[in-house]
Amino acid sequence: MPVSSKRRLVADALRDAIATGRYAPGQRLPGEHDLAERFAVSRGTVRAALADLADEEYIAIHGGIGSIVTFDGAALDPRSGWARSLAATGTEIAVRVLRIERVSRPGQAAELGLDDPDFIAVDRVRHVVGGPDISLERSLVPPFGRLARAVDEGLVDDSLTATIASAGLVPALAEQWVDLQPLTAEEAASLHRAPGEPFLHSRRVSRTADGTFVEAVDSLLDPSRFRLHMKFGSA
Repeated sequence: MPVSSKRRLVADALRDAIATGRYAPGQRLPGEHDLAERFAVSRGTVRAALADLADEEYIAIHGGIGSIVTFDGAALDPRSGWARSLAATGTEIAVRVLRIERVSRPGQAAELGLDDPDFIAVDRVRHVVGGPDISLERSLVPPFGRLARAVDEGLVDDSLTATIASAGLVPALAEQWVDLQPLTAEEAASLHRAPGEPFLHSRRVSRTADGTFVEAVDSLLDPSRFRLHMKFGSA
Protein backbone atom coordinates (compact mmCIF):
# COMPACT_ATOMS: atom_id res chain seq x y z
CA MET A 1 0.00 0.00 0.00
CA PRO A 2 1.52 3.40 -0.93
CA VAL A 3 2.60 5.62 1.95
CA SER A 4 0.05 8.26 0.98
CA SER A 5 -2.72 5.64 1.23
CA LYS A 6 -1.52 4.54 4.67
CA ARG A 7 -1.50 8.13 5.82
CA ARG A 8 -5.02 8.65 4.49
CA LEU A 9 -6.20 5.41 6.12
CA VAL A 10 -4.95 6.50 9.54
CA ALA A 11 -6.37 10.00 9.18
CA ASP A 12 -9.77 8.68 8.02
CA ALA A 13 -10.00 6.19 10.89
CA LEU A 14 -9.15 8.79 13.52
CA ARG A 15 -11.42 11.38 11.94
CA ASP A 16 -14.30 8.89 12.07
CA ALA A 17 -13.53 8.02 15.70
CA ILE A 18 -13.59 11.69 16.64
CA ALA A 19 -16.76 12.43 14.66
CA THR A 20 -18.64 9.50 16.21
CA GLY A 21 -17.65 10.44 19.75
CA ARG A 22 -15.24 7.57 20.38
CA TYR A 23 -12.82 10.27 21.46
CA ALA A 24 -14.61 12.92 23.48
CA PRO A 25 -13.68 16.60 23.28
CA GLY A 26 -10.58 17.18 25.37
CA GLN A 27 -9.67 13.49 25.46
CA ARG A 28 -6.12 12.65 24.43
CA LEU A 29 -5.56 10.40 21.47
CA PRO A 30 -3.27 7.39 21.90
CA GLY A 31 0.42 8.13 21.46
CA GLU A 32 2.24 7.84 18.15
CA HIS A 33 3.80 4.52 19.13
CA ASP A 34 0.44 2.96 20.03
CA LEU A 35 -1.21 4.28 16.87
CA ALA A 36 1.66 3.02 14.73
CA GLU A 37 1.23 -0.48 16.18
CA ARG A 38 -2.55 -0.38 15.83
CA PHE A 39 -2.45 0.56 12.15
CA ALA A 40 0.80 -1.32 11.35
CA VAL A 41 2.44 1.81 9.95
CA SER A 42 5.49 3.86 10.81
CA ARG A 43 5.44 6.63 13.40
CA GLY A 44 6.25 9.05 10.59
CA THR A 45 3.02 8.04 8.83
CA VAL A 46 1.08 8.53 12.07
CA ARG A 47 2.69 11.93 12.58
CA ALA A 48 1.74 12.99 9.06
CA ALA A 49 -1.85 11.79 9.56
CA LEU A 50 -2.11 13.73 12.83
CA ALA A 51 -0.77 16.81 11.08
CA ASP A 52 -3.56 16.45 8.49
CA LEU A 53 -6.16 16.27 11.27
CA ALA A 54 -4.64 19.32 12.94
CA ASP A 55 -4.82 21.23 9.66
CA GLU A 56 -8.50 20.30 9.45
CA GLU A 57 -8.93 21.42 13.09
CA TYR A 58 -10.13 18.01 14.26
CA ILE A 59 -7.33 18.01 16.82
CA ALA A 60 -4.80 20.41 18.33
CA ILE A 61 -1.29 19.07 18.64
CA HIS A 62 0.51 20.13 21.79
CA GLY A 63 3.94 18.65 21.51
CA GLY A 64 5.49 21.21 23.84
CA ILE A 65 7.29 24.44 23.20
CA GLY A 66 10.66 24.30 21.54
CA SER A 67 13.18 27.01 20.90
CA ILE A 68 15.52 27.21 17.95
CA VAL A 69 18.56 29.46 17.97
CA THR A 70 19.31 31.01 14.60
CA PHE A 71 22.61 32.42 13.34
CA ASP A 72 22.48 35.05 10.59
CA GLY A 73 18.92 33.86 9.95
CA ALA A 74 19.76 30.16 9.59
CA ALA A 75 18.28 27.70 12.10
CA LEU A 76 20.77 25.87 14.30
CA ASP A 77 20.14 22.40 15.68
CA PRO A 78 22.08 22.02 18.97
CA ARG A 79 21.48 18.27 18.95
CA SER A 80 24.02 17.91 16.15
CA GLY A 81 26.55 20.13 17.91
CA TRP A 82 27.24 23.82 17.48
CA ALA A 83 30.20 23.33 15.15
CA ARG A 84 28.32 21.20 12.63
CA SER A 85 25.22 23.34 12.87
CA LEU A 86 27.11 26.60 12.40
CA ALA A 87 29.10 25.12 9.52
CA ALA A 88 25.82 24.46 7.71
CA THR A 89 25.17 28.23 7.60
CA GLY A 90 28.11 28.69 5.24
CA THR A 91 30.03 30.95 7.63
CA GLU A 92 33.52 29.69 8.49
CA ILE A 93 33.71 29.36 12.28
CA ALA A 94 36.72 28.46 14.43
CA VAL A 95 36.86 27.48 18.10
CA ARG A 96 39.45 28.09 20.77
CA VAL A 97 39.27 26.08 23.96
CA LEU A 98 39.84 28.16 27.08
CA ARG A 99 39.95 25.28 29.56
CA ILE A 100 39.16 21.63 30.18
CA GLU A 101 39.42 20.79 33.86
CA ARG A 102 37.78 18.91 36.70
CA VAL A 103 35.75 21.15 39.03
CA SER A 104 33.57 20.68 42.10
CA ARG A 105 30.16 22.38 42.01
CA PRO A 106 28.01 21.06 44.91
CA GLY A 107 25.35 23.74 44.37
CA GLN A 108 24.85 22.95 40.70
CA ALA A 109 24.97 19.22 41.37
CA ALA A 110 22.13 19.61 43.87
CA GLU A 111 20.17 21.76 41.42
CA LEU A 112 20.57 19.05 38.77
CA GLY A 113 19.64 16.26 41.18
CA LEU A 114 23.12 14.71 41.14
CA ASP A 115 24.93 13.06 44.05
CA ASP A 116 28.41 13.61 42.62
CA PRO A 117 29.48 17.28 42.90
CA ASP A 118 32.31 16.84 40.38
CA PHE A 119 32.12 17.84 36.72
CA ILE A 120 34.40 18.30 33.75
CA ALA A 121 34.28 21.98 32.77
CA VAL A 122 34.82 22.83 29.10
CA ASP A 123 34.92 26.51 28.14
CA ARG A 124 35.11 27.53 24.48
CA VAL A 125 34.95 30.70 22.39
CA ARG A 126 33.71 30.58 18.80
CA HIS A 127 34.66 33.23 16.28
CA VAL A 128 34.14 33.98 12.62
CA VAL A 129 37.38 33.24 10.78
CA GLY A 130 38.96 36.63 10.14
CA GLY A 131 36.17 38.24 12.16
CA PRO A 132 34.84 38.77 15.69
CA ASP A 133 34.17 36.39 18.53
CA ILE A 134 30.50 35.41 18.48
CA SER A 135 29.96 33.11 21.47
CA LEU A 136 31.33 31.96 24.80
CA GLU A 137 30.14 28.50 25.88
CA ARG A 138 30.77 27.07 29.34
CA SER A 139 29.80 23.41 29.65
CA LEU A 140 29.67 21.06 32.61
CA VAL A 141 29.61 17.33 31.80
CA PRO A 142 29.83 14.21 34.00
CA PRO A 143 33.38 13.08 34.89
CA PHE A 144 33.45 9.55 33.54
CA GLY A 145 34.77 7.61 30.57
CA ARG A 146 36.17 9.62 27.69
CA LEU A 147 34.83 12.84 29.21
CA ALA A 148 37.05 12.43 32.28
CA ARG A 149 40.06 11.70 30.09
CA ALA A 150 39.48 14.89 28.10
CA VAL A 151 41.34 16.78 30.84
CA ASP A 152 44.57 15.04 29.74
CA GLU A 153 43.74 13.93 26.20
CA GLY A 154 41.66 16.81 24.90
CA LEU A 155 38.35 16.54 23.06
CA VAL A 156 37.63 13.86 20.49
CA ASP A 157 38.12 15.50 17.08
CA ASP A 158 38.19 18.84 18.96
CA SER A 159 34.45 18.41 19.54
CA LEU A 160 32.61 18.21 22.86
CA THR A 161 29.66 16.63 21.05
CA ALA A 162 31.91 13.83 19.75
CA THR A 163 33.45 13.39 23.19
CA ILE A 164 30.02 13.07 24.81
CA ALA A 165 29.10 10.45 22.20
CA SER A 166 32.36 8.58 22.92
CA ALA A 167 31.33 8.41 26.57
CA GLY A 168 28.18 6.56 25.49
CA LEU A 169 25.78 9.42 26.22
CA VAL A 170 22.99 10.28 23.78
CA PRO A 171 21.09 13.51 24.58
CA ALA A 172 17.36 13.02 24.14
CA LEU A 173 15.69 15.46 26.56
CA ALA A 174 16.52 19.09 27.21
CA GLU A 175 15.39 22.23 29.00
CA GLN A 176 16.49 25.70 27.97
CA TRP A 177 16.28 29.14 29.53
CA VAL A 178 17.10 32.36 27.67
CA ASP A 179 17.62 35.93 28.81
CA LEU A 180 19.76 38.95 28.02
CA GLN A 181 22.64 39.84 30.31
CA PRO A 182 25.60 42.24 30.30
CA LEU A 183 29.08 40.79 29.93
CA THR A 184 31.20 40.69 33.06
CA ALA A 185 34.76 41.96 32.85
CA GLU A 186 36.05 38.37 32.61
CA GLU A 187 33.53 37.40 29.91
CA ALA A 188 34.26 40.57 27.96
CA ALA A 189 37.99 39.82 28.04
CA SER A 190 37.39 36.29 26.70
CA LEU A 191 35.25 37.67 23.86
CA HIS A 192 37.32 40.79 23.17
CA ARG A 193 34.28 42.91 23.85
CA ALA A 194 33.46 45.78 26.20
CA PRO A 195 32.31 44.97 29.76
CA GLY A 196 28.60 45.51 30.12
CA GLU A 197 27.83 44.79 26.45
CA PRO A 198 24.51 42.91 26.32
CA PHE A 199 24.69 39.33 25.06
CA LEU A 200 22.00 36.70 24.59
CA HIS A 201 22.38 34.21 27.46
CA SER A 202 21.18 30.63 26.95
CA ARG A 203 21.27 27.95 29.64
CA ARG A 204 20.55 24.42 28.45
CA VAL A 205 20.44 21.17 30.41
CA SER A 206 20.31 17.92 28.45
CA ARG A 207 19.75 14.35 29.58
CA THR A 208 19.46 10.90 28.02
CA ALA A 209 16.08 9.29 27.41
CA ASP A 210 16.24 7.65 30.86
CA GLY A 211 17.06 10.95 32.58
CA THR A 212 20.83 10.54 32.96
CA PHE A 213 22.57 13.90 33.07
CA VAL A 214 24.55 14.73 29.92
CA GLU A 215 25.44 18.43 29.89
CA ALA A 216 24.67 21.81 31.39
CA VAL A 217 25.88 24.60 29.15
CA ASP A 218 25.74 28.35 29.55
CA SER A 219 26.18 30.15 26.23
CA LEU A 220 26.69 33.84 25.67
CA LEU A 221 25.72 34.66 22.08
CA ASP A 222 26.32 37.83 20.09
CA PRO A 223 22.79 39.27 19.63
CA SER A 224 23.79 40.90 16.34
CA ARG A 225 24.29 37.41 14.87
CA PHE A 226 22.04 35.11 16.92
CA ARG A 227 18.28 35.18 17.43
CA LEU A 228 15.84 32.96 19.27
CA HIS A 229 12.97 31.49 17.28
CA MET A 230 10.13 29.82 19.21
CA LYS A 231 8.14 26.86 17.85
CA PHE A 232 4.85 25.76 19.35
CA GLY A 233 3.39 22.30 18.85
CA SER A 234 5.11 19.36 17.21
CA ALA A 235 6.66 19.27 13.78
